[in-house]
Amino acid sequence: MSRIGKQPVAVPQGVRVHATDGTVRVEGPRGTLERRLDPEVSVAVEGGAVVVRRRDDSRRARSIHGLTRKLIGNMVDGVNKGFTRVLEINGVGYRAEARGTVLYLTLGYSHPIAFQLPPGISAKVDRDARRTRSRASWTYPGGHPRAPATRAVQGQGGQVRGRDDPP
Repeated sequence: MSRIGKQPVAVPQGVRVHATDGTVRVEGPRGTLERRLDPEVSVAVEGGAVVVRRRDDSRRARSIHGLTRKLIGNMVDGVNKGFTRVLEINGVGYRAEARGTVLYLTLGYSHPIAFQLPPGISAKVDRDARRTRSRASWTYPGGHPRAPATRAVQGQGGQVRGRDDPP
């Protein structure tokens, strides 16, 4: 049996789950999500949790079992808390600006990139990500250093390898 699939999904306060006729509908403070279920699995709301069961032990049912449980768990999290993704922009002259539903990115191209945000998604630019590097001496042994090639848009806490960093 799937280790993920056999775990029940806890339903927090303020979230309602309806499982009927091969569909699951989750309602919460951030909206409503609905998903059709595969006929190989069934979903039941028992107490304060959602339980996913497979109808038989076929290969397809085993593969869909954990996936369905995880998708329902993500639906519950989405209507309750929502999802955020924090990006860091590193590089000389790299900037981001949010104006309404358009995100303008200046990433070293000859023109800024205007990215239209899909409905239901918002963007907020807090500050420019600046990194300060310090050194004990202003002289470099062996001549001038190579410029680090670490320009990127990355997830928060991610690492970008420099030009001379080992793979």
